[in-house]
Amino acid sequence: MTAPAPSAETLRAALAALLDGLPPKQAAQAVDRLMASYRGTTPTDAPILRDRADVAAYAAYRMPATFEAVHAALEALAEAVPGWTPADHIDIGGGTGAATWAVTAVWPGDRAVTVLDWSDPALALGREIAGANPALKDAHWKRARIGKDLALPATDLVTVSYVLNELTPADRTALVDTAAASARTVVIVEAGTPAGYARVIEARDRLIAAGFGVAAPCPHSAACPIVPGEDWCHFSARVSRSSLHRQVKGGSLPYEDEKFSYVAATRLPVTPAPARVIRRPQIRKGQVLLDLCEPDEQVARRTVTKRHGDLYKAARDAAWGDAWPPADH
Repeated sequence: MTAPAPSAETLRAALAALLDGLPPKQAAQAVDRLMASYRGTTPTDAPILRDRADVAAYAAYRMPATFEAVHAALEALAEAVPGWTPADHIDIGGGTGAATWAVTAVWPGDRAVTVLDWSDPALALGREIAGANPALKDAHWKRARIGKDLALPATDLVTVSYVLNELTPADRTALVDTAAASARTVVIVEAGTPAGYARVIEARDRLIAAGFGVAAPCPHSAACPIVPGEDWCHFSARVSRSSLHRQVKGGSLPYEDEKFSYVAATRLPVTPAPARVIRRPQIRKGQVLLDLCEPDEQVARRTVTKRHGDLYKAARDAAWGDAWPPADH
C-alpha cells in the first residue's frame, strides 16, 4: 500500500513536539552556539551535535529550511526525468533526515531508505521524527564517518545536503566520487553563498566527468557560464518561521527565504529545462525582465512584453528557479 505524501506542516508539527519541555531560552542558546560551530573550523574528532537537546534545537531550527531547499531541487529533478521514481535512497550526512522527508514528498510511496551520519543523537532523533512519516517507517539510520572512507552500495538516489561545507577538501572530493560510483542520480544542496556555489560547481564538474548529465538547474551539462568571483548561481525557497526562528533571529515576519545552490545529476535519460530563471523576475509596467541561464551556455536577460500574449502572462507568474518557458508554451 502506498504511503501518503508527508507535508511541510507534518514535519513542523513533529519538530514542535520535540521542544516540549525544553526552555525557549535554552533552545535559542543552543541554536546560537551550534550555528557558530558550523561557521567555524571543520570538525575532525567529534560531531557538533552532541546530545538530544542540541539536536532537538537544531532540528527545529534548520530542518524546515533544509526540507524546502531539497524539495525544490528534487521537484526540478522530477521535471527533468518525468516518470522516474527512485527505488531506493541514501541520504549522506543526513542527520535528522530532512532530505528523506523531501524525497517522500516528491515521490510518495515506500522505498528502501538509509540515512548516514556521524552523530548518534541526530540519527536517534531523526528516527523518532520519522514516526510521523509512514513512508519512513522502515528507514535505516546508521552511524558513519562521512568522507574518504565511506563505502556505499549501488542505489538509485543519493542526496547530500548542507554537508560539503563540513568536510575537508579531500573528503569532499572523495564523497562526491563515491556517490558517483554508487548512484544513478545524485542531488547536492549547499548554502546559497559564493562559497556554497563553488562547492556545488566543484561537485558538478566531478559528476559530469564521471559520466553524469545535469538534470537541474542547468539547461546543459557544459561549463557554468557564470564567472567565479563576479556572481554565483543560487535560488530561494520560502520557509514558514517557527517561534524559535523568531526568537533566534528577531523580527516578526511569519516566513524567511532560504537561499541555496544545488545540482541534480543523473545517468538516466534527461530532458533539462529549456532555460532556467536564475534571479527573481522583475515585473515592470507592460513587461517582465527574466534573467536566464540558457542552453547555449550563456546567461542573458530577456524581456517579455504584452505583445507576447500568453507568454507574457506566464512571465508574470514565473518564479525564481522555474524552467522557462513553461512546459505548456
